[in-house]
Amino acid sequence: MLRPFLFWRSMPFGRIALTRILKFQCLLFPLFLIPTLAQRRPVLPQIDEPHPYYFRELYLPQLTSGPSSLSWGPDSKELIYSMAGSLWRQKLDSEVATQITDGTGYDYQPDWSPDGKSVVYVSYQKDAMELWLLNLTTGKSSQLTSGGAVNVEPRWSPDGKKIVWVSTQYNRRFHVFVADLKNGALENIVRLTGETKSPLPRYYYSPYDMEINPVWTRDGKEILFISNRGHIHGTGGFWLMKADPGAEAREIHYEETSWKARPDFSPDGSRMIYSSYLGRQWQNLWLMPAKGGDAFPISYGDWDDTNARWSPDGKKIAAISNQPGGTAIFWQSIPGGRRSSLVTETRRTLRPQGRIVVRIEPAGFAAGFGRVSLVDEQQQFHAPKDVLVFADDAYDRKEQAFESHYFYPELDLTR
Repeated sequence: MLRPFLFWRSMPFGRIALTRILKFQCLLFPLFLIPTLAQRRPVLPQIDEPHPYYFRELYLPQLTSGPSSLSWGPDSKELIYSMAGSLWRQKLDSEVATQITDGTGYDYQPDWSPDGKSVVYVSYQKDAMELWLLNLTTGKSSQLTSGGAVNVEPRWSPDGKKIVWVSTQYNRRFHVFVADLKNGALENIVRLTGETKSPLPRYYYSPYDMEINPVWTRDGKEILFISNRGHIHGTGGFWLMKADPGAEAREIHYEETSWKARPDFSPDGSRMIYSSYLGRQWQNLWLMPAKGGDAFPISYGDWDDTNARWSPDGKKIAAISNQPGGTAIFWQSIPGGRRSSLVTETRRTLRPQGRIVVRIEPAGFAAGFGRVSLVDEQQQFHAPKDVLVFADDAYDRKEQAFESHYFYPELDLTR
């Protein structure tokens, strides 16, 4: 099978930035045969869940040209967020984003420490997702987990002494882990949730219960998480348990959360914000009492609002929205509901970037179609702002470090 594909590697000067596609003047044609299936293996095969398109597309962090997740600074005036595979820092009243990570992988899901000195985040590299710690003073990062598992959704405890997260390190299934953070390293790592095989006739999900989306209660004594315990369909309901291994968990609310809830407590601990498509076709923001009860929406739109986080001062909720078509950050005032957007006009990168203009002229069977992939010397993908990024589901580890990413340019068919 032949696939039309354009593929470039960058020059030695460093990373490359793409301009928005303007004109197209070079022929698009097939360059390579796709490797045989025997050489291609799925992305992150260490996850033992059926139907990987669910957790791959709905749960695991994905490479996007715009923001994908965020965390508030302790002063509630600044955000750190993941965008285009790196972490960025930006004040709410500024249009300048400053890049703060630039490693050999793709960086996601930052969580800013309560003391404001460091950030724990997920880095996808070497066919695994591991937790890393960024020192904001020195700009240096250190690896916290190892072993080749999938580790995601790290969250600091309110006192800044512990981290809770989701890992597949036990039997390749999603469970909640917790550890102490001392001197820049994780100690006393324990699995917080047990493993139970359900007798329910599940088809889309593993017979083993899973736990995702962990977050600390504001007093630091309990963990809230999402689990499909006792349910056939969906990722399950909201469960609360003491932050001790083997503690009994209790379900405080159920709805079909569809991988996207990611709850966060208000600073006073009385309410939680989460993402839900309850009764609709879109993920909007909902509020619910901290101990469960009736929930009601606070955003209404024919688009998705996800990955919500409550500001430390309790006056704002920030989230990721695809209302513009791509992804963007907005924050909503509490109370009141006034909605504002984070505007980024300038990106200050850690390394100098060049500019490449790609021009494609439709011809022959490829008329009206184009697929572009551009990677740098570290095999990391780059794309213009505000384009949708796509990815393959499998790749040959001998040929490349990551799955192929690509975007579709807006071909000018009037020429």
